[in-house]
Amino acid sequence: MIMDRRKFLATSAALSGATFLPFGAFAEAHSSPFSFDTDGGPIQVHPINHASFVMEVPGMVIYVDPVGEPSLYADKPAPDLILITHHHGDHFEMATLRGVATAKTAFITNQVVYDGLEEFQTRAEVMDNGDVTLAGEYDIFAIPAYNMTEDRLEYHPEGRDNGYILDIFGTRVYIAGDTEDTPEMRALQDIDIAFLPMNLPYTMDIDAAADAVMAFSPTYVFPYHYGESDIDAFTAMVGDHANVLRGNWYG
Repeated sequence: MIMDRRKFLATSAALSGATFLPFGAFAEAHSSPFSFDTDGGPIQVHPINHASFVMEVPGMVIYVDPVGEPSLYADKPAPDLILITHHHGDHFEMATLRGVATAKTAFITNQVVYDGLEEFQTRAEVMDNGDVTLAGEYDIFAIPAYNMTEDRLEYHPEGRDNGYILDIFGTRVYIAGDTEDTPEMRALQDIDIAFLPMNLPYTMDIDAAADAVMAFSPTYVFPYHYGESDIDAFTAMVGDHANVLRGNWYG
């Protein structure tokens, strides 16, 4: 049940205080799931495809931007919550949602996705940039996701789309969505697990993504939504600023 909606200013001071104990790090491509310990139990991350993944947290199963054939999710537990960052077809697909959601699945989206959710609107909450809500016992923060480069502004205008931070028993998970290395991203602190996109022209290149990692220093970073980007080069650029985790996003 989603409740207790409050306004949240995404300042670095408000995002402090995380602790993180990993089960293990993976420098190369690793089969699902990745597992991370928290004080309340493990987080398990299952990459699905491109920008879609399943995250099991204590007491809850979360699908992030699920698209594609529902059969891709057939061996995963059903979602308690579906997070959708924005309305583009590689992040939001009604046919997929109808194939994976149950009668108990809740949704968190931005306004544009909500407007197209049809029968799921009654179970959805709209979050604007800067909002915070409570899903089960977990705080979820909506973080701005947008383009800044002039010839990319049409793809993700400022103020429309969301990234999300989830606080799972003090472990902070940042799902960037489609964005460049915005000031809001670079100002984040105490992020334990980050999912960062890096494909042109829609988000940012590997240089900007690596520079962002060096700015906000997540403990672990998953490159996702990366298309044909050179993830080996990104990993080399990041160096010892974060542990780069290589999920099987593209089969």
